[in-house]
Amino acid sequence: MIRHVSLLTFAEGTTDAQVRAIGDALATLPDRIPELRAYAFGPDLAIDAGNATFAVVADVATVDDYVAYRDNPEHQRVIAELIRPVVVARTAVQYEIET
Repeated sequence: MIRHVSLLTFAEGTTDAQVRAIGDALATLPDRIPELRAYAFGPDLAIDAGNATFAVVADVATVDDYVAYRDNPEHQRVIAELIRPVVVARTAVQYEIET
């Protein structure tokens, strides 16, 4: 099993409505991308200073499934239309997990 973790930092001035729109759009992806085994995301709780402002965690069975998720047109649309306009930093990692 492969786990993908993406941490996003949004620009100052990003509105709650923009963050909600991102979450609403991401929530549609599990029904549209059959390769997703588990999918979780949400804004940082702002408990610690310096954190990213949003996290996305996706579990898939194989590297090919990750590539299918990564390149899925609906996923790419969400990134292009909703995330890219407000993100100032992104970091990600993919790693194997035991099932």
